Amino acid sequence: MEKVRRYFAMAGALLGGAGAYYLRAPLETLLQKKFTPVVSVGFIVFSAAVFAVIFFFMGSPLSKGIVGSVDWLAKTLGGASLQDIAVSVGGLIVGLIIANLLTPSLDPIPLVGPFLPAIAMVVLGYIGIAVARSKKDDILALSPGRLMQAVRGGRSVRQVERKGDLPFGQSSPKLLDTSTIIDGRIVDICRSGFIEGKLVIPNFVLDELRRIADSADNIKRNKGRRGLDTLNTLQRDFPHDVLTWEWPSGPNDDVDSLLLKMAKETGAEVITTDYNLAKIAELQEVGVLNVNRLANALKLMVAPGEELTVEIHREGKQPGQGVGYLDDGTMVVVEQAKRHLNEEIAVVVTNVHTSPAGRMVFARPKYLDRSE
Repeated sequence: MEKVRRYFAMAGALLGGAGAYYLRAPLETLLQKKFTPVVSVGFIVFSAAVFAVIFFFMGSPLSKGIVGSVDWLAKTLGGASLQDIAVSVGGLIVGLIIANLLTPSLDPIPLVGPFLPAIAMVVLGYIGIAVARSKKDDILALSPGRLMQAVRGGRSVRQVERKGDLPFGQSSPKLLDTSTIIDGRIVDICRSGFIEGKLVIPNFVLDELRRIADSADNIKRNKGRRGLDTLNTLQRDFPHDVLTWEWPSGPNDDVDSLLLKMAKETGAEVITTDYNLAKIAELQEVGVLNVNRLANALKLMVAPGEELTVEIHREGKQPGQGVGYLDDGTMVVVEQAKRHLNEEIAVVVTNVHTSPAGRMVFARPKYLDRSE
């Protein structure tokens, strides 16, 4: 710490001496008196000594402040998108240019003139950054490659600040949540042509998917990798319809909340297989497409009394039950069918239970009806 103080004292001495040297001429003009060489040297030495003492005692807090500022700057730049950095640099350059144009007018000011250009550069540079960041959407909207950048997936969500300003034709973009990507059925749905508009994968959904794929739990890791495979398939089969959007988010932010907020501010719709997320989206008046609801609507309709042919794959939860599946994946629970494991039998539907999670059919072997 003592070494740091000495360095600051040396810097203070240089700053004080240089300041006194440059202030000597304006002071002579102001006082209308010519300094002798002894007075001039004494003034410079005195200023250097005063600044050296001040900087010596301020060395510790100044060093901590500088280190803290550097850390803050590193974290800020690390968390900022490339577009934020580019816009900020552009604003800084404009501010510095304006400050440089003002320099000839500031220099002649008595006493403080030599220092005003540096102050102007700092102030106007900061103002340039602040204004550029606040007007980032408008600045990026002027870019001639705006649409091409969006197609390549490097576009920021904040560029589409209004629903009516979305560059997606007549259809709203569709935000994919993590559950939909892991589920994988979205690929077949897109191939069938049921989805209109661009498919959008927010950056925070990608981050969550990567965390799942890197999980120590085998089941979670396999789900995450399946989700990444789904994304690769979507980007390969629909290169111009799958975009990646950046949205401000923190490590502790809830992904579902961010997704709904993003949908509300951009006028997008959410595609999900999460029943709870779909209900919350409806409550918040956010457009939502539930893949499970679509799947249920496309499943084969059966009614009590209808006859089916089902292969019994496993035992049911209740004694004597057997479980089979229709071609569309609908589960069929058959009473008194345990003895027919791995056999295909004719059954009669007794009841159909439909829930948001899917449809379940209850049946009994047809030969029992004949025996009765």
